[in-house]
Amino acid sequence: MLTARNNGDELTEQELRDAWTGRVRRLLTERPDIASDLRRILVELAPEVDDAPRTVRMRAEASGSGRVYQAGRDQHINER
Repeated sequence: MLTARNNGDELTEQELRDAWTGRVRRLLTERPDIASDLRRILVELAPEVDDAPRTVRMRAEASGSGRVYQAGRDQHINER
């Protein structure tokens, strides 16, 4: 996934992300008892991310043909 990201291969990166998301989801469905272990491992790998709850408040207003795009995190917009 990192190689795809470094090469700018967004399609492969997304495909790999989706595949691993599915694998982890299935694993946690089959083994919910390991959720705390997985969370601990993820915190070790990315220590800047903690378990503190996040609050995101956004307010937007558009009129006429205006558009509003808001995101609490990543946002990808593909308009044609």
